[in-house]
Amino acid sequence: MSRLAFFDLDGTLADRQSALSDAVTALCRAHVLPPDAEQWLRTELVDRANAADFARLRDAFGLEVSAEQLWCEYVGLMAAASACRPEVLEGLARLRASGWTIGIVTNGAGDIQRAKLTATGLADLVDGVAVSGDLEIRKPDPRLFELAASRCNVNLADGGWMIGDKPEDVVGGHRAGLRTIWLRGRPWADGLPAAHHIVDDVTDAIAILLNETPE
Repeated sequence: MSRLAFFDLDGTLADRQSALSDAVTALCRAHVLPPDAEQWLRTELVDRANAADFARLRDAFGLEVSAEQLWCEYVGLMAAASACRPEVLEGLARLRASGWTIGIVTNGAGDIQRAKLTATGLADLVDGVAVSGDLEIRKPDPRLFELAASRCNVNLADGGWMIGDKPEDVVGGHRAGLRTIWLRGRPWADGLPAAHHIVDDVTDAIAILLNETPE
């Protein structure tokens, strides 16, 4: 088995929901947005966000500030609010020191995901990143995993692991020929393929990888 590990970003390596709450609050305060606009943002951005959301916000509430400015401010606020726990960063550093290749496979807009990776320190600990916005495809499409492998300079056919908290992480990992580790918590529909391991925290997943004996 190849010593390749792909990780999801939001909900796996970083807490998106906490960052989202802080960023939306800060944005609404900065522009003195009404409570219904703040609630609109929290509802619309709960799973994903892109520049088009802020064009719709501007139109819905008649805001004078441009959608581009709102999006840029949101990206900066999300990056500032994003964090990766020290024990997770340390675990990834141990993986790399042990000879693992580490990639990020994440859905989302490229600018905001990369801003978060830089702000959290994760960008310095990974060999390649594939964001769904790069190809306008999303997990579980295996092409996103192929892009990640290419950016990590590895061959996906050699196998590896995918670690994430969402069903599309596990389904996509299976479709890409990878073994999978699921961080429990998200709903799991009947009929989906089972992960090879189920854990409560990404540090548990890292420990599994560190105990792997290369073939």
